This record gives sequence, C-alpha cells and structure tokens, in this order.
Amino acid sequence: MAGELSVLCAGAVKGLVLALQGGFEAATGLHVQATFGAVGAIRDALRAGAPCDVFIASDAMIGSLVASGELGAGTQRPIGNVQTAIAVKASAPAPAIADAESLKAALLAASAIYFPDATLSTAGAHVATVLARLGIRDAVSSRLRMFANGATAMRELGGADDRAIGCTQATEIRYTPGLALVGPLPPPFALATVYGAAVAAAARDVDSARSFIELLAGASSATLRRAGGFDEVARVDA
Repeated sequence: MAGELSVLCAGAVKGLVLALQGGFEAATGLHVQATFGAVGAIRDALRAGAPCDVFIASDAMIGSLVASGELGAGTQRPIGNVQTAIAVKASAPAPAIADAESLKAALLAASAIYFPDATLSTAGAHVATVLARLGIRDAVSSRLRMFANGATAMRELGGADDRAIGCTQATEIRYTPGLALVGPLPPPFALATVYGAAVAAAARDVDSARSFIELLAGASSATLRRAGGFDEVARVDA
C-alpha cells in the first residue's frame, strides 16, 4: 500500500495544494491526505494530535508554532503574499472600492456580506476590524454571513443574489467558480498576509514533507502561484 503524507492547510492555500497534489502523488507514489480550514482551526487540530507532516498557514502562525516546538525549526518556507480582497458574483457589476468611502458605500449597499470566521481566520478577523473602523458594524449586522472558512463563505456567495458581496483572501476568491475578484481592500484597510509551510515536529516522513514544501514554494510552481493570487515574498538574506 502506498504511503501517506498528511497535510494541515489554511484555506488560503487550498487551491495551490489541490493543483499540485496529483503531480506529487504520481511522482512519489504517496497519497496526500489534506485537511483544509481556517488557521485557528488547523492549529487546534495539530494540537489535538491530528496526523501532520506538512503544516501550511500564515507566517505568523508558523513562527508561533516553531517557537513552541510543534513545528520543526529551520523547516519553514514562505509560499507567497496574499491580499485580503473583495468578491462579487461574476454576473454582478463590480462596486467601487478604491478608497475608504467607496468601500463603506459598497458594504452598506450589499444585500449580504459573506466572510470567514472572525475568531479563527486571518481574513475574518480583519473583516470584523474593518467594519468596526468604518463605523458600520451595527448597520450591517443583520446582513453578515459568517462561515467556518473563506472557501465555504465564497461558495455560499456564489448562490446569493447579485447585490451580495464577499471578503476573504484573494486566493480563495480566485479558486471559486462563478466569482469575480474586484480587488484588494484599499488603504488604510489593505492587508497582505504571508503564507508558508513547515514540517511538523511529529512528522512521520520528513523527507517527503520537505519535498512537498519545495514543490509548493519553489521555482517550479511560481507561475501557478501568481495565477492563483500569490505575490512573491521578498527574501532577506541573513
């Protein structure tokens, strides 16, 4: 029986993992068993003892888990920068979101606002902050549609009316059929999150885990990453 590589992956990187999984399996004979979710949810899964060879999440989360010894020191690699962005259905007109006032108007005009969990996901927490800073949280509270992760929120947006709007990581929007990416949140609300991967301290197959991380973060997948909404991360030499 072929071996298995267990991956815990933030939703923002789901599309990339799925795009590369088949080729990796064909080349190695391993089955990639990937579990996707908000960064807080996959952290909790790791800590609950879920099988994990490769952990993929925000750079901040990975740094914290390396410091605690739950991920291997020196194994982390950046995959790319991802903007938090606005989405609408492909059939809907794109709202103006170039500045704070136009973003506020677009959110107030929306029939519903779809976004990921505000306590477990990077994008969801940011959406909650943006609504509060714009002073419209109470005005739109009855129209907020929060889901466990960005992928689910965007799938649900696809079944909404054309006046609905979504906000999550750009990669999740790009990989959801039927949606259009309007653009990143404008200043001062722009948020770019670095996502990366690391080998779990309890990994059963360290060499294969490193190989999969190289596939995700290396030169061979650079074009795929850009197409999926990842911006390159500037490397800083020690």
